[in-house]
Amino acid sequence: MASKKDLLKTLLKGLETGDPAAAAVVNEDKYIQHNPQTHEGSEGLAVLFARLAKTSPKVTFKRVFEDGDFAFAHIEYDFSSLRAAFEVFRFEEGKAVEHWDNIQPLRGPNPSGRSMQDGAAEIADLDRTEENRVLARNYTEQVLIGRQLDLLPDYVRTDLIQHSPDLPDGLPALRSTLVDTVNGTATTLYQALHRVLAEGNFVLCASEGQRNGVSTSFYDLYRFEDGKIAEHWDTVETIPPRSDWKNDNGKF
Repeated sequence: MASKKDLLKTLLKGLETGDPAAAAVVNEDKYIQHNPQTHEGSEGLAVLFARLAKTSPKVTFKRVFEDGDFAFAHIEYDFSSLRAAFEVFRFEEGKAVEHWDNIQPLRGPNPSGRSMQDGAAEIADLDRTEENRVLARNYTEQVLIGRQLDLLPDYVRTDLIQHSPDLPDGLPALRSTLVDTVNGTATTLYQALHRVLAEGNFVLCASEGQRNGVSTSFYDLYRFEDGKIAEHWDTVETIPPRSDWKNDNGKF
């Protein structure tokens, strides 16, 4: 049986190629769609992929991971414009049955000259997967949500490699953006952690909050080194108002 990583690649490459084999990866009878801008059941996936392929999209995999029933990927899309994306699929019996994503326009380079998607990609430290998962969860809950910013050095290396498009490398810049406020309210506000997926030295956290007072989905990918976050990538996407959702499953 194909690995979940291979199934994810086959599925998403179908956006580019229109290959009917891509749609066959999905159990359409069970498939739950969490992208609020995508209808459920309105168009068969094989038909959808064939239609999209005519627009000559490009799908480039930067990093692909597997965690239990889940496979997740860091991707560059070219659908008339470049976008950075995280895609997450849950599988049952070799078929994709649930999907989440977080996508934003590709920006950069950031002040340190890094792109949103370059950097390390090698998966290592598989024996530390659960340890790193716990560290990422605690960091998100204590520092980002709980705003215990004095704990930042406990979780993040001083020489952090940063791929967020607005920030330079280093811990001071991260601290600065977390303490930034407008009228006494943090401009970046994490409020709930919904999912933590991990493989080895990489951990992806899917969180919900607000940015500049707007409901926002934060997907943060961390690379751990010796028990601390050494490198960070993210996508930040506005969550549309409930009245605009095209399905009832929610973003998370």
